[in-house]
Amino acid sequence: MKEKAYKLLAQQEGISNSEAKSLIDRGLVYVGNSKVMIARGEINPKTVFIVQKIEKIRPIFEDDNMIVVDKPAFMNSDEVERQFKGSQLLHRLDRETSGVLMLVKNEEFRLKAIGEFKRDNVYKEYVAWVDGIVSEPFVIDQPLITEKKGNKAYTKVSKKGKPAITEVTPLEVSAKKTKIQLIIHHGRTHQIRAHMKFAQHPIIGDESYGGRPSKRVMLHAKKVSILGQTFEAPEPKVFAHFSS
Repeated sequence: MKEKAYKLLAQQEGISNSEAKSLIDRGLVYVGNSKVMIARGEINPKTVFIVQKIEKIRPIFEDDNMIVVDKPAFMNSDEVERQFKGSQLLHRLDRETSGVLMLVKNEEFRLKAIGEFKRDNVYKEYVAWVDGIVSEPFVIDQPLITEKKGNKAYTKVSKKGKPAITEVTPLEVSAKKTKIQLIIHHGRTHQIRAHMKFAQHPIIGDESYGGRPSKRVMLHAKKVSILGQTFEAPEPKVFAHFSS
């Protein structure tokens, strides 16, 4: 007799079924090196799970107008917002993307900051590990359109899409993968993920956009500059060790 994955996980971890489902949905549960993808999938009752822990939110900056944090991977941006009462997200990062996340404390500053985003006056720098060898810098200037696939957003290059530009610079090559710096303009939903798929260098761990499996999507929001202020989140340790 096989057992549903979330029920078996709940038993092993001594947690509720809903908590077990959440852990699987976040991508935090493994059997060996394989991620458990379907909470209701049936599995051998002798299976032993490995649960990856979420790191803590690291504050970077705070004043009367905003709070800036280093968001860990596997945490939704909305969860960060709930932990800082009276604040509001200025932008979002995908669940498995770590790095600089900004929240605002008042409406006047929020509108001012949104104006900077709309005018493309915000510097946004990311770092990622991608499939394949990137030997020279290049620019992806391709419009993007976002559609709903089930309950999830999916973005692709389309002539009907909105303008989006991504600057790509190689930083390090290791085996058949490359660490790259990305500077984005416009900041569309899943812009980097869709552009790197288009460039045939998908982000490692980003299976939705053609990347090879990994314990996380290897994308990190490293630096943001807005209204004369610059905020930086150091690369996670896994990025430095990924070349070995």
